[in-house]
This record gives sequence, C-alpha cells and structure tokens, in this order.
Amino acid sequence: MPKALITGITGQDGSYLADLLSSKGYEIHGLKRRSSSFNTDRVNHLYEDPHKSGAKFFLHFSDLSDGSSLAALLSDIRPDEIYNLGAQSHVKVSFDIPESTSDIVGLGTVRLLEAMRRTNLRCRFYQASSSEMFGSTPAPQNESSPFHPRSPYACAKVFAHHATVNYRESYGLHASCGILFNHESPRRGETFVTRKITRAVAQIKLGLADNLYLGNLEARRDWGYAGDYAEAMWIMLQQDTPDDYVIGTGESHSVREFVEEAFSYAGLDWKQYVRIDPRYYRPAEVNDLRADCSKAHMILGWQARVTFRELVAVMVDADLAELRLKLKGGSEAVAVGREG
Repeated sequence: MPKALITGITGQDGSYLADLLSSKGYEIHGLKRRSSSFNTDRVNHLYEDPHKSGAKFFLHFSDLSDGSSLAALLSDIRPDEIYNLGAQSHVKVSFDIPESTSDIVGLGTVRLLEAMRRTNLRCRFYQASSSEMFGSTPAPQNESSPFHPRSPYACAKVFAHHATVNYRESYGLHASCGILFNHESPRRGETFVTRKITRAVAQIKLGLADNLYLGNLEARRDWGYAGDYAEAMWIMLQQDTPDDYVIGTGESHSVREFVEEAFSYAGLDWKQYVRIDPRYYRPAEVNDLRADCSKAHMILGWQARVTFRELVAVMVDADLAELRLKLKGGSEAVAVGREG
C-alpha cells in the first residue's frame, strides 16, 4: 500500500488530492495546524477512527513553521510521496502579512525539503508552485517563461520553486514542481474572488443580498477545475524522472467574464448588483495569465476536462444548493449576511 503525506490537506487542493489517493488505495497522512475550531470540513468524509484496524486516513498536528515537527513526522511515517500544498495562499492578504506569508510559503518548503534530506527519506516530492510567479510576464506562459512576481505570495512561491529545483539538483531528490494556474471548485474558500462571486449570486438569487463588491474586473486568469489539477499532481510523481510542469486550460477569461457567466447562469443581470470597491485592488496587479501546457500534454498525457462554463455552473449550483439547504433547515447558527 503506497503511503502519502499531504501538507494543506484541509484546503481545496488537499481535499481533492486526498479523494484521488483514497480511490487508488493509498494510506493518507495529512498535516493539520492546531485551531480552536474545527477546520476539517473538506475531508471529514474520509475520516476513519485511527483505532480501527485497517484505517488508511490520518491527521497529524504539525506546521510548516516548525521544522522539528516536520522531521519527526517524516521519521515516523516514512511516506512514499509528499505533496506540499500548505500555504498562506490568498494573494491580496499576502500584502497585509508579507512576513508570515514568506515564512510559511517560502521557508516552510525549505524546512520540509531539509527534513527529507536529514532523515534520509528517499521518497517523491511535489511542490505546489503557482502561475502567480509569472506576474507581468506576457501570456501565454510556459516552463521557460521568466518569473516576474507581483506580490509577496508570488515572491515566496518563486523562492520555494527554486529551492525545490536546487534540492533536486544538489541531492538527487525526486522533486517535481507543478506550476498550476488558477483552479477553482465548490470547495474554494469564500474569500477567493470566484467563490465570492458564486456565493453572492446564490444570495442575491434567493433574496438574501443586494450587492456584490469587487475590485479589478479586467484581470484575466486561466481558470480550471481543482479536481482535474489534483490528478496532474499525482501523475507528476509517477514519472521516472522528476521535472517541472505548467498546468492549465490554455484559455484566459477576465473577472468580468466570470461575473457575467455566473449571474447569467442564475438568470440575473450582473450590472444591477455589482459594485466596484477600490479596497479590493492589489498594490501591483497581474493582468493576464494563460497557460501553455504543451509539455504536460505531451509527457504526462494530462488535459483539463472541465470547461470554463461548466466550472462556473458547478460552483453556482453548489452555492445555491448549500444555501437552500440552510434555509430549509431554518438554522440560525450560520449567518448568511450581506456581501460587503
């Protein structure tokens, strides 16, 4: 039975990857930060009583800021594959907490790589790199495109990416980087722009909100489905030779297009509800990201399956269904509120 360790398992990507690995018979270990509230909603369906014979899903308290805990975990678990998905991943927030973002995203990766090296763990390592690393580099972007990061998050990802390549070249680690372009799903955090849009559409459709406040509507992104991208991560670590791959759909859509599609799908005119708030503009904007993933198509045989329109529809449907369920249950424990 192959054994995998996933940092960031409670996030969107970690949960989809855990689903995939579970379907393939893996024993799965996830890194979980201590919190005073439950934060495992995305993986609760995989939970098994660890006392039960044959359990294959385990959560461990650790943190990418704590190198000693990482080394202890690797020594105890001895995984065959490590997927480093843990991060402070909100780009706008990284401008507010640049030091913390850099520590977790950048140095956290080094701590994990160093723990592998010092425990003599010979396993396969996946680093979640990001299209944000390209920043203002003209689209389309591929593995040879120069990095020009435009946020503390992107700067930290560039450092983590180069550190992974350096450990691969210096110590012979089987370490691959997936340069993933934007990937979304109903499990996306509610503060990310795509989920903020689809959640607001559901609220407005059901008469629970009046407006949606956004920033730059002209920024263009290559949006795909997170479940497809989790499969790409796994395929990378099944290759005999480690390498770096750009993963995306090859299409670019503006935030305005996402808004139009989401509101139209729900039978609403977006112009009646969307307002611009300068507070949501970034200090340095990334204007256009679009993947050239020819290498992934040719070597990995991977392609995105869910289209842009299908992705928006799935997310709107999920938010409508969730909100209707809450309303039907009459629960006052979950405050819907108004978008602001």
